[in-house]
Amino acid sequence: MKKTDTLLNEIIAHLEVGGIVPYLGPGVLDLVPGGSPVPNSPEALVQHLVAKSSVPFKIRGNLTATAQYIENFKHRKTLVGYMAEAFAPEVPPTVLHEYLASIVRKPLLIVDAWYDNAMATALQSRNLWGQLQGVSQSEHFGTWVHYFRPNGMQADPFEADTWNTLLYKPMGSIAPAKNFLVSDTDFVEVLTEIDIQTPIPDIVQQLRSDRHFLFLGCRFRTQLERTFARQIMKRSSDTHWTVLPGELSRNEARFLEEQNIQRIDMPLDEFVRLLAGEEQAEKLAVAV
Repeated sequence: MKKTDTLLNEIIAHLEVGGIVPYLGPGVLDLVPGGSPVPNSPEALVQHLVAKSSVPFKIRGNLTATAQYIENFKHRKTLVGYMAEAFAPEVPPTVLHEYLASIVRKPLLIVDAWYDNAMATALQSRNLWGQLQGVSQSEHFGTWVHYFRPNGMQADPFEADTWNTLLYKPMGSIAPAKNFLVSDTDFVEVLTEIDIQTPIPDIVQQLRSDRHFLFLGCRFRTQLERTFARQIMKRSSDTHWTVLPGELSRNEARFLEEQNIQRIDMPLDEFVRLLAGEEQAEKLAVAV
C-alpha cells in the first residue's frame, strides 16, 4: 500500500479535476457534532422501527424484512411515516459534506446511499445543482428516479444536464418528498433490473464513466450493500478507494479485491481531517 501522504495527495488531485465520485454511506454521520440525531446505520434504523411497531423476533435485526412486515401489516403509509419520523431531525453538514460541496470542478457527481439530508444542505450554497432520488415502485410504479431542484420542486430529467453538481440518492431521502427504498419489496423491484442498469439514471451512468470511486462511511457486509456499490460503479475506472478501518468480514475482503478497491485502514475522522486540510482541523475536532 502506498504511503498515506502519497495516497492522499493522489486522491485530492483526482477530486480537484473531477476524477473521483464520492460515495457516502451512513457512517459519515459519525462525524456530526455531538452525535447524529438520526439513525447512522442499518442496525440503528431497524431498532427505531422495532421500537415503533411489534415485529417477529426472528427479523428484528433485519432492516428490510422489518420494513416489509410493517408495510404488509400496517400499510405502506405507516412505514413511510416511521421513516420520516426517524430522519426528521435536522442533520448539520459535517466537515466532509462541506468539503465536498466546496470542490469547484464541474460537473461533480456525489452518491449518497443513506436517507439523511446533510449533503443536500451543504450544497445549498452552490449554484446549478440538483438531486436525483430513487423512488419506490409501491408508490411510483413505472418510475425509478425523481429529479429535484434545490428549492425542492420536482424537475424534468433533462434539467439534470444543466446542473453543475448532481447528488444521487439511490435509496431515496427524507427531503424534499420522503422517498424511501427500505422494504424487501422496494429492493426486489430494483435488484430485478439493476444488472441491466435500468434503475440507474442515464446521466449517472455518463458521469461515472472512467472515474474513480471513493467510498466514505460505507460497509460492504450485506449483499444489498455490495450490489448497490457494484452496479453504481459499473463501467467506471478500474481503481477505487475506501476508508474502512478495523476488521473486515470475509465478504468485504472478497468484494474489495474483486472490485479493485484499495482499502485505507484509517478512522474516517482522521482521513477527513487530512483531506480537508489544517484550516478545518479545529472544526472537525469539535465535531467528533
